[in-house]
Amino acid sequence: MVHSMTGYGRAMQSLNGKEITVELRSVNNRFLDCNVKMPRAFSYAEDPVKQAVKQAVCRGKVDVFITIQITAEENVQVRLNRPVLEGYLKALQTIAADYPVRDDISATSLTRFPDVFLVQKEEEDEERNVADILCVAKEAISAYNAMRQTEGAAMVCDLKNRAATILDYVSRIEARSPQTVQEYRLRLENKLREVLENTAIDESRILTEAAIFADKVCVDEETVRLRSHLDQLETLLNGGGAIGRKLDFLLQEMNRESNTIGSKCNDLELTRYVVEIKSELEKIREQIQNIE
Repeated sequence: MVHSMTGYGRAMQSLNGKEITVELRSVNNRFLDCNVKMPRAFSYAEDPVKQAVKQAVCRGKVDVFITIQITAEENVQVRLNRPVLEGYLKALQTIAADYPVRDDISATSLTRFPDVFLVQKEEEDEERNVADILCVAKEAISAYNAMRQTEGAAMVCDLKNRAATILDYVSRIEARSPQTVQEYRLRLENKLREVLENTAIDESRILTEAAIFADKVCVDEETVRLRSHLDQLETLLNGGGAIGRKLDFLLQEMNRESNTIGSKCNDLELTRYVVEIKSELEKIREQIQNIE
């Protein structure tokens, strides 16, 4: 399937006491550029998330936003730091004994000193956290790819319609081009009759001039190559995958052929056909800038 480079996906799950939300947004870019924004406490999961994105996306600027809310009660233990507490107590007792101050030592006053308590939290299970985050991230990536695939299918339909329009104009050019040679021959013959009046006209000279003109305006090679490029376009669109760069190169070749046809033709109708082809090619160029 063909995928657009722009898309959005979101997923949220509650896993192991955490509410995890993952959002992906992307725009077109020449290469894959993935940025992950998440709480610093879980930054160890950033690289695994990037790897998950790289496995699913080939091109585009992808921003991943991860929020994590702790919903379970934390297992916290508070203990007295006895060596520190006894040090403070001994120092206060010394002050009360050596200086004329009121001895108002209390448990409450002792708790105001730093490091009197030791707070111990349950150690984080990083492997489990990474697995939980990746679980939600992959669900968000799946939703994101589904949206990109829908947009890609719409672009494929549009590109095929425009390719069919170009092919129609190519057929008109192929039908019209031989007529321009015959019309040139008639104009040349009439012009010579006007100039030479009653003098006999050299038919071989007219044929030679018509042949030279036909060679100069012949676009058979260009139209054949243009048809071949259109066939390749159809094949790439049907095959799917990461075809954006191939389409970009193919479009350059199609533009080259249309420019050559335009430089060879000196017929108003043919010129109009070339202008229409170039217009469709420009619209195709705009579309493929957003194809992965």
